[in-house]
Amino acid sequence: MTKIKALLKNEDGWTFVETLIVISIVLILTSTVGFMAFRYVGKAKIVAAKTQIENLSMALDTYFMDNLRYPIEEQGLNSLWIKPILEPVPKNWDGPYLKKNLAKDPWDNDYKYVVPGPNGLPYGISSLGADRTPGGEGDDRDINSWEN
Repeated sequence: MTKIKALLKNEDGWTFVETLIVISIVLILTSTVGFMAFRYVGKAKIVAAKTQIENLSMALDTYFMDNLRYPIEEQGLNSLWIKPILEPVPKNWDGPYLKKNLAKDPWDNDYKYVVPGPNGLPYGISSLGADRTPGGEGDDRDINSWEN
């Protein structure tokens, strides 16, 4: 037991330089991991937006089956949660058509709903993506129902 105490008593602590080296290594590792994680957050938001647009499309199709028409552009996507009061008021509205309101994309912008949609489709749903401006490439590209 006395040998252990003697060893511990003579044990010197870390020098200032050794401490700085360890802190530097830890900072480099955490910044690398943080950067990689941040990149995946951007991709996760794109996947979430695509999924939400698909859910909105399915809800709109259910709305159509009940009412034999899609909501007009002025009624918008809110007609999936609240019965529209603007003409034409749907007589067979049986909503809400989704469990929760998905009116905002993962970047906290409203989804854009257009009637009729592009390419001869009955409607279109789109998000401006991470850059919040039309167009864009990579993680900033627009996400829409007609390209999913």
